[in-house]
Amino acid sequence: MTEFPDRLLSGYRNFMSGRYSDERERYRVLAETGQAPHTLIIACCDSRAAPETIFDCGPGELFVVRNIANMVPPYEPDSQFHGTSAALEYAIQVLKIRNIVVMGHGRCGGIQAALDLDMQPLSPGDFIGKWIGLVRPAAEQIQSNDLMTQTERQTALERVSIRNSIANLQTFPFVRSLGESGELAIHGAWFDISTGELWVMNDKGDFVRPDLVETALQAEEVSA
Repeated sequence: MTEFPDRLLSGYRNFMSGRYSDERERYRVLAETGQAPHTLIIACCDSRAAPETIFDCGPGELFVVRNIANMVPPYEPDSQFHGTSAALEYAIQVLKIRNIVVMGHGRCGGIQAALDLDMQPLSPGDFIGKWIGLVRPAAEQIQSNDLMTQTERQTALERVSIRNSIANLQTFPFVRSLGESGELAIHGAWFDISTGELWVMNDKGDFVRPDLVETALQAEEVSA
């Protein structure tokens, strides 16, 4: 077995002397009482778009599922393995989380692959090819639009994919029933890596910039 990466050990030392030291009591309480995260975030594996960093959340606040291109498959109770579906089931049924955010991001490699209609399998298993098949129909329509640049097509599919995942969430019976009763809220978000901008999906499915000034004032009113 090879030696553990030095960069990770160095980071762990910094964690223990820094954040863990500062939040030792919080970690102790979480260990004893268990987790009670307020939001489930379905995000991409991309190392540049970590939800905990983007939303400045501490331990125990977010339940995060990360996969290629932050996608949710449809409800399929078959004999296959469904990691994202299992995490969703646990978050809703066990942790009783009542907020879900599907968060995409700019320059997503998975979405870029979906737009490459001639992409060859990276391995005999073609795991990525099968996975991005979830958005292949939308990718084919967007890629055929000659009025858009390739950058515009990329951003368009990144956002359409978020809406597609939200539609797939509705195929899960326990998600749909809680949504219909008003006990579960589902949100879409898109993060621009190059600018740090966050865009959130409104009730019409459009992506808009949130009013951060108004949000800050509302938070101050709640805490007052």
